[in-house]
Amino acid sequence: MSTNVEIKAAVADLPALRKRVERISDAPGEKIYQEDTFFAVPHGRLKLRVFSPERGELIYYERSDTLAPKPSHYLISTTSDPASLHAVLTASLGIIGQVRKHRTLFMVGNTRVHLDEVENLGTYMELEVVLNAGESTDNGEETAQALMDELRIDPSDLVKRAYVDLLNAAKQGGDQ
Repeated sequence: MSTNVEIKAAVADLPALRKRVERISDAPGEKIYQEDTFFAVPHGRLKLRVFSPERGELIYYERSDTLAPKPSHYLISTTSDPASLHAVLTASLGIIGQVRKHRTLFMVGNTRVHLDEVENLGTYMELEVVLNAGESTDNGEETAQALMDELRIDPSDLVKRAYVDLLNAAKQGGDQ
């Protein structure tokens, strides 16, 4: 499995954060619409990410729900027929939730910086420090922490749960 080190944070002022990210990014941000459907699996998470009717990714990942920078172990398989795959997974596993978001992706070195506008939830940012084979998660955690400092991400804004969990909790009137 591949490994990232990740954090997620709520964002009160997305335009200000965007300016800070643009100053340090290696390239202009790429705007992406994503629709993620999460399926019931015994451990980890399985989601089908749809970019268009002809392009999607099936993503399995394992990640703890903690506030600090944390490793995420994942596998990705691409598909040119996400609707068919969605039908098979829905029939066989069942859906636990859906997340729709408008994302702007920036690259800062080996780190993906996502600025997300999540439907029915709000604005967030994620850092995904991509680790090379054999690279320690300690290096990724240090990179994530340095970027959090540079982008002025307050530790009190960190979010430990996945968007799908936050949306499901909001639907049930639960704690976010």
